[in-house]
Amino acid sequence: MTFQLTAGACERLYSSASEEEHDAYAKTCPTVQVLSIKKVGSSTTTPDRYRVIVSDGEYFLQAMLATHLNKLVEDEELGKNTIIVIERYTCNFVQDKRLLILMNIRPIHKATEKIGTPKALTAASEATTPAVQKLVSSAGAPSTSTTNAQPQGTSTAAYRQQQRNPRGQTVFPIESLSPYHNNWVIRARVTQKGDIKTYSNTKGEGKFFGVTFMDESGEIRGTAFNQGVDEVYEKLQEGKVYYVSKAKVNLAKKKFSNVQNEYELTLERGTEIEECRDGTVPTVRYNFVPLGDLQNIPKDTMCDVIAIVKEVGEISELTSKFNKTVTKRELVIVDRSGYSVRLTLWGKQAEQFTEVDQPVVAWKGLRVTEFQGRSLSMASSSSMEINPDLPDSHVLRGWYDTSGNSQAFQAQSSGGATQGPVTFDRSHIQLLNDVRECGLGTGDKIEFFSSRATIMHIKTENLAYPACQTEGCNKKVVEQHDGWRCEKCDLSFPKPSYRYILSMAVADCSGQAWLQGFNDAGLVVFGTPADELVDLKDRDEDKFNKAINKAIGSTFNFTCRAKQETFNDQVRVRYGILKILPMNYKEEGHYLKELLSSAWAQ
Repeated sequence: MTFQLTAGACERLYSSASEEEHDAYAKTCPTVQVLSIKKVGSSTTTPDRYRVIVSDGEYFLQAMLATHLNKLVEDEELGKNTIIVIERYTCNFVQDKRLLILMNIRPIHKATEKIGTPKALTAASEATTPAVQKLVSSAGAPSTSTTNAQPQGTSTAAYRQQQRNPRGQTVFPIESLSPYHNNWVIRARVTQKGDIKTYSNTKGEGKFFGVTFMDESGEIRGTAFNQGVDEVYEKLQEGKVYYVSKAKVNLAKKKFSNVQNEYELTLERGTEIEECRDGTVPTVRYNFVPLGDLQNIPKDTMCDVIAIVKEVGEISELTSKFNKTVTKRELVIVDRSGYSVRLTLWGKQAEQFTEVDQPVVAWKGLRVTEFQGRSLSMASSSSMEINPDLPDSHVLRGWYDTSGNSQAFQAQSSGGATQGPVTFDRSHIQLLNDVRECGLGTGDKIEFFSSRATIMHIKTENLAYPACQTEGCNKKVVEQHDGWRCEKCDLSFPKPSYRYILSMAVADCSGQAWLQGFNDAGLVVFGTPADELVDLKDRDEDKFNKAINKAIGSTFNFTCRAKQETFNDQVRVRYGILKILPMNYKEEGHYLKELLSSAWAQ
């Protein structure tokens, strides 16, 4: 099959100057061939970007793919010599240089050879503008082109169509912002606006707030301090679109932001912000993670989630380590993966969330936390959208209304260590030394194993903690003048209900390991509630020591979770007890009997 490339396509793509010309020529569906593809500006914090060389058979020119087209390259639908139809494109000026951006393309054929003998566009026509000639001449031959159309350090040009604000200034895409370019204007939607916060350091006291801007090309974080807060805070509202200019572009502080951009804005007293009442800017873009996959995501990572809010907890207050009162609300969310997760809202987010009809909510930038399993927490830069008009939202709503509301969900977070498989598998018992040698739990992945071991030592310091008496709460309580107070339940009790926190050394024939367990494990090991053991320690330390010594030397079957953690800047693998079973010699004998009768013993 042969394909006819559109004659003069490259010259037309570059010579069209206005949006109307872009749209008019794109409607003719020009057909070109991709001569080469090169990844540029790759970073762990920003999406990959691809530079391509396209040819009409007579001339070739350099262009950039919009980042939402990366999937075509990654899925190998777009490659060298692929013939494509350009359905939408634009040109941007970056650092006074013109750059072609392919916004939407359709691959139609994977050719094996280059069509024609194309030359650089500079020789094409006198009608080509000097800016175009300058850019294209820097491209060189397709096989060796590595030159960017901007100075080193500048982010790759984005793919917004050329626009102007009411003052006639050119609107730049967010992706083109850099510290090397000062005279810019962006048109972007405020997708998240944080509360005003205060700080105190050696230089004095102050205040600040954060905001996230988004346009078609990407996102960028903005922060205002002190006088900047007074100047711009009331001007910005979530969901509205603004023209923003005269803000300082700095390198992003990744510690304080989950936005995927190498730069961030500092909104100052002279920053200009003007609401845009016409035109469209895309809504928030999500990269949703199923709740069942949270155990594979490293702690403190930011992620996007869409889920049904199954339960809404009461609002409560707690005192932070800086003696500040903080409001919080806990939700239980579920999705089609069959998992439920506890999600914590803070401050105004907690106070303003009053939905009780089990809505679908989309969250962007949730922090993955861990306490007795995976959980989620909204950060100051997080945002949420209730009942969003998204395909994923409609699918989730339909699933929950038809069958999900009667489904039993597996908890990713609970009062005990119940995450992951909790069955003991005798046929796959692993020696402790083998667990260590094969590196179970190293890296970001959580892994599970079954083992049989004998308790050699139990740490008696902090053997139990004082917990709330409310059923299902299990939060730590603090002794105050009016009793033991639970910040979550906002209640005080005459005395706490103690719960076990076990740290014990166990051994088998191959070696030793330290295991950590919670209340369920302690009940099996000691055969008595933690309240009684704590009381025994206070009344008669000799009897307490006898109770500890009685447990030492006992053999149990364990199902454990192995996960790598960082503590005091040291990386280690922590083994948590998911299930602990006393030895049942009748069952063990029956299993050995079946094993001897199996093909393995023959």
